[in-house]
Amino acid sequence: MTLAVDEGVLEAGYARCAEITRRNGTTYYWGTQLLPKRRRRHVHAVYALCRLADDIVDDQAVTTGRTPAEIGARLDAFAADFRAAVDSGTTDPVLAAAAHTVRTVGIPQECFDRFFGAMAMDLTTTRYETWDDLLGYMEGSAAVIGEMMLPVLQPRGPEAVAPARALGFAFQYTNFLRDVAEDLDRGRVYLPQDELRRFGVRPVDLGSRRVTPQWRAFMAHEIERARGLYREADRGLAWLPGRSARCVATARVLYSQILDRIEAADYDVFSVRARVPTWRKAGTAARILITGP
Repeated sequence: MTLAVDEGVLEAGYARCAEITRRNGTTYYWGTQLLPKRRRRHVHAVYALCRLADDIVDDQAVTTGRTPAEIGARLDAFAADFRAAVDSGTTDPVLAAAAHTVRTVGIPQECFDRFFGAMAMDLTTTRYETWDDLLGYMEGSAAVIGEMMLPVLQPRGPEAVAPARALGFAFQYTNFLRDVAEDLDRGRVYLPQDELRRFGVRPVDLGSRRVTPQWRAFMAHEIERARGLYREADRGLAWLPGRSARCVATARVLYSQILDRIEAADYDVFSVRARVPTWRKAGTAARILITGP
């Protein structure tokens, strides 16, 4: 689809998307440094769009006291504005950049339907009974992000799809394990309830944010599950061209190091947020650029 685009709005939009990615998704940001500039900006645009939608759901109730119905209406309006931008253009810089990316690289719009559907789930669902239930949520909030990125990364064949989805799952579950305290503040728990019970983690222990032996055993099990997803994702690197493989490998290495940090903190994700320092992110990107994934 070819639409008349205001180049000034577009450039401002991509710059804003890069800033949103740099500020909120530093792992993605450092990984994208290994991509050619014209493709790098497409990753920033997808990230920024998803981040803004996530912020509507995560922040509005906390900062404004809006009801779920009111937040849902804001999310629907944002999704509608994005779809209109793809179809007919917009003067909103970020939406203009995101829509331009969708049209330029050919990201299927049904991917965004699944994504916005998952965002809406956060307005009504605060607990997930089983791992399969949580996977159902992450299908639209995580696996689909991997699918969105594939047209940007230009894989050599469809064999890259399943690993890309696995990497989306791995990234998001790493976030969930790191951000337990933040999610509790929002009234949500993105952990399988049946497994919490199986390891003996009581609701009162989780609510009081106690690092018990049961919590440590549960977290050790879940970290190994996340690492299994990373291993599954690694199979996709062989199907990516060189710079795309380096980009993905950098993000994969950096994100998986969050799990190492959680272990080093004795599984205390309540009082300290596991972080990979910026100097390590820069050094990892430089090393992979030189030596390859």
